[in-house]
Amino acid sequence: MKRRGKKYRSVAESIERGRRYSVDEAFTLLKKSLHAKFDETVEVAVKLGVDPRHADQMIRGAVVLPSGTGKTNRVAVFCRGEKQADAKAAGADVVGAEDLVERVQGGFMDFDVVVATPDMMALVGRLGRVLGPRGLMPNPKTGTVTPNVTQAVLDAKGGKVEYRTEKAGIVQTAIGKGSFDPAALRANLVTVVDALTRAKPASAKGTYMQSITVSSTMGPGIRIDPTDGAFAK
Repeated sequence: MKRRGKKYRSVAESIERGRRYSVDEAFTLLKKSLHAKFDETVEVAVKLGVDPRHADQMIRGAVVLPSGTGKTNRVAVFCRGEKQADAKAAGADVVGAEDLVERVQGGFMDFDVVVATPDMMALVGRLGRVLGPRGLMPNPKTGTVTPNVTQAVLDAKGGKVEYRTEKAGIVQTAIGKGSFDPAALRANLVTVVDALTRAKPASAKGTYMQSITVSSTMGPGIRIDPTDGAFAK
């Protein structure tokens, strides 16, 4: 078993088992846990009362974080004609049609987000074996298959994150960096939780928002009370 550092153990020992902290308390503890030499990513894991084995309970979508992600995404756009100029003007890093498909088939993967216009999906579908395992396949539910390439690129560059339920109904996504102040992390967390709340399927029974846990790349998980007033609308 990997031995944890003194900083990690110190913070881990200060976290009460079974306790659900307020949002503000959680981020205060999280900031104390930061000890890496790089800017750690802050993530949230939300356990939802859904069964992703049922199609109507598979939650998937995207949301633009108000405080951004702390990362500048490289965006590839598959489109034709005037849309290519629109994508480039919006800040896309690479734009193309058949030529871009060929580049990706040849091993080019210098991008973090893929956007495609609907008419390009027949071609982009050929890249499923390459893009799919990396979570890069465009999807209408996340806004990456759209005729509005300008907005899609701006969102991807401006703090958009995707989410989807994994096994056991858990949704996990980044909500910022350790260098963010607590208010920025709080705003991003509330935005993600709100999006998940609004995505609650009608068929979900029992407690929907079961647990919320935040952590940094090198830090311990800190559980948050889902009924905290920060999430109230």
